[in-house]
Amino acid sequence: MTAAVMGKLDWRPALEVPELLAAPVRAALDGVTAYAAAIDAELADTAAFCAEYDVPMEASANCVIVLGKRAGEESYAAVLVLATDRADVNGVIRKHLGVRKISFAAQHDAVSTTSMEYGGITPVGLPADWPVLVDEAVVKAGLVVIGSGIRGSKLLLDGAELAKLPTATVLDLAQH
Repeated sequence: MTAAVMGKLDWRPALEVPELLAAPVRAALDGVTAYAAAIDAELADTAAFCAEYDVPMEASANCVIVLGKRAGEESYAAVLVLATDRADVNGVIRKHLGVRKISFAAQHDAVSTTSMEYGGITPVGLPADWPVLVDEAVVKAGLVVIGSGIRGSKLLLDGAELAKLPTATVLDLAQH
């Protein structure tokens, strides 16, 4: 990827603007070609972001943190799908993780366990033992915009890079 152009944003090589990245994201980006751009933190939510900055919804991916429970044990995982899709949490994701019950993690728990801001959580830089489930459409999408770990910026990278994260698994996660 050379000069990144998407939407009305000033994309710069992510590691050249460390102030636009949460600490765990900065640490995990070594060797990854990614760009970062500052945004209005009040517009971090996907629909508002895409409308304001002219980024297509199909080029934006959302990361949600889920909490699975089985036999008294709890485990977190990250799920990444395109903004145009909904993740099949109670079907594909629950079965893949081998848990009996699954839900979206509480906001406080998601923030404290990731060291990222709510609304900016991203699969890059998550705890090393967390599964990262990436929808196959994200991997095939080409350039995608994801969170940067903070609400005041976004990351841009090739969706195929997300399949290379250490604990990533690519699956058909979207409800059809």
